[in-house]
Amino acid sequence: MPTFSFTLLTIFSCGIVTWLSRVLPFILLKKFTLSKGVAEYLSFVPIVIMSSLWFSSLFVQNLGHLPTVNVENLLASLPTLIGAVISKNLLVIVIVGVVSLAVIRLGGF
Repeated sequence: MPTFSFTLLTIFSCGIVTWLSRVLPFILLKKFTLSKGVAEYLSFVPIVIMSSLWFSSLFVQNLGHLPTVNVENLLASLPTLIGAVISKNLLVIVIVGVVSLAVIRLGGF
C-alpha cells in the first residue's frame, strides 16, 4: 500500500474511532439510565482529570533527578485557585489562569 493511501486511511480510521467514542456513550445513555451510585462516581471524573492535568504541569521531570517545581505555573495557580473558589465557573477559572500566566511571563517573574 502506498504511503499516501496508508496515511489517509489512518487519519480517516482515527477520525471514525474518535467520533464513535464520543457519540456512542450519548446514544447508549439515551436508552439506559445509570444507577445513582454510578452517576455519583462519574461526577468526580472531570475533577480528577483537571486535577491530574494541573498537578502534572506543576512539575518538570529531569531524568536521573527528582522532579522540580515549575515556578511560573505554581504562581499562576494561586490566583486561579482563588478565582475557582470564589466563582465556581469554569470560564472564569480558565480566563484567570491564562491571564495570570501571561502576566507572570510578561513580568519576567
